[in-house]
Amino acid sequence: MQYISHYNSPLGRILLAADGEYLTGLWFEGQKYFARGLDREHGERHIPLFETAAQWLDLYFSGREPDFSVPIRLAGTPFQNEVWGLLRTIPYGRTVTYGELSRRIAAKRGLAHMSAQAVGGAVGRNPISIIVPCHRVVGSDGNLTGYAGGLDKKVKLLTLERADMTSLSVPKSGTAVSPS
Repeated sequence: MQYISHYNSPLGRILLAADGEYLTGLWFEGQKYFARGLDREHGERHIPLFETAAQWLDLYFSGREPDFSVPIRLAGTPFQNEVWGLLRTIPYGRTVTYGELSRRIAAKRGLAHMSAQAVGGAVGRNPISIIVPCHRVVGSDGNLTGYAGGLDKKVKLLTLERADMTSLSVPKSGTAVSPS
C-alpha cells in the first residue's frame, strides 16, 4: 500500500507518495501526469520518510543544495529507469540537453544514435520531480522546453539553484510552452 502526504512549497502544493520505505512520487498538484503510478488504494499517513522528504525540500527551497538523499524507488520501464538514473547525475545548478542524455545512453548501449525525443518522453514521465531533477534538462537550442510542472516552475527551480541562464530562453509559442 502507498501512503501520501502534502508539502506546501513556495511554488505550490506538492503531493508526496511512498511505500513506507521509499519515496515513490513527488508531483506539483495539477501537473501533467499528476499522481501517475499512485496506487488506487492509498491513504494519508504520517511516516518518518515524509519528514525526511520535507527536510530535503525545506533545504532545497531555501536555496541550498541538500547534503543528504531521500530513499526513492522509481517504477518505470527499463528505458525510463535508465533515463531517470542519468537525471540523478546532473549536478545541482547545472543543465544538460536532451541530446546530451541521448548520446550518453547511445554510448552506454554501444549504439550510434538514440532518439532525443524518446529521452524527452522518459524525462517528462519522471514520477519524482525535483529530487530526480528533470527540470535541469533543456533543449539543444537553449530553449527551456516543456516541464510537467509548467515552464514557470522550471524557470524558478533553475533560478533557485543559481543555474547559468544566460544562454537559455523560454519559447514564445509551440508545444514546448505547455507542460509535458
